[in-house]
Amino acid sequence: MKDWLQKQWQARSPWQWVLLPLSCIFMGLVALRKAMYRLGLLKSSRLSVPLIVVGNISLGGTGKTPLVIYLAQQLQAAGLSPGIISRGYGGKQQAASPVFADSDPNLLGDEPVLIAQRTACPVFVGKNKVQLGQALLQANPQCNVIISDDGLQHYALQRDVEIATVDATHPFGNFRLLPAGPLRERVARLKQVDAVVLSGRQSAELTGVGLSRRFTMTLHGDLFYPLDSSKAPRSAKDFQGKNTVAIAGIGKPQRYFDQLTGLGLQFEPRAYPDHHAFSAADFAELAGKTILMTEKDAVKCAAFSGLDAWYLPVTASVSSSADLDFISFILQKLRS
Repeated sequence: MKDWLQKQWQARSPWQWVLLPLSCIFMGLVALRKAMYRLGLLKSSRLSVPLIVVGNISLGGTGKTPLVIYLAQQLQAAGLSPGIISRGYGGKQQAASPVFADSDPNLLGDEPVLIAQRTACPVFVGKNKVQLGQALLQANPQCNVIISDDGLQHYALQRDVEIATVDATHPFGNFRLLPAGPLRERVARLKQVDAVVLSGRQSAELTGVGLSRRFTMTLHGDLFYPLDSSKAPRSAKDFQGKNTVAIAGIGKPQRYFDQLTGLGLQFEPRAYPDHHAFSAADFAELAGKTILMTEKDAVKCAAFSGLDAWYLPVTASVSSSADLDFISFILQKLRS
């Protein structure tokens, strides 16, 4: 159902008109909810340390996880001690729980485990963001800033810095709200955040769209690591001419496939739903083939043995905007 909806959102379709009344209802509920928080009819809490929210206004992969990792690492380099909270999509845990590098991604979510592995920061997942932040700070009193992975629409938790990530290649689909379109909030919401981080090549859809201060994120990676840790990493040229299958269970698999193509690789692409829980059956028909996957998928596939499987870690970098360094801008916002 989700895949079908995403196809409708990217092109003109009669189904959009069928769903439009529901989008109008959704828009009204969003506006009502925001007004209730603004008037104090719904409770909004503040943590004892500054909070940075990294979120988006649309469904699908926009690069939040690489940006959260990058932001955490840069804040560490600046002398801060960040903690990270996440809903843990794809996991089963509801109560506030810590996440470690060796935690079960099926229980706590693939992205939080990946973040814990890449940052070595305290990471907590759960349904209630307010309780998450409080639980993390109680268990880790050394943390002096919290990063929320997603939560731009979670107004129960007050924030000091808002960062919205946008897939610059296909940013807003048909510009309609759910379920007729991919948007959680109207595009005008991007004028209110502190920074917009664009990932991917900018499309014509962004022309004329009023955004707040914008930066551009680029993902780098050309070295593949094996699921079998006894093997050494390999470069892209080592996979040229092999019977290769590329798998991706992420928000926008084509982004990963394009990256592999950019490395000069030819492969059979296989896309899976975001947060797909891989099983032995998924790999049974791939016996004898070399499998290339994302690092996010590798977190869930580490337990499978006997696979000729390799993953491609990516590292984010964020460009300057108007001669202002991204991290310097964030630090300035935190101080003010």
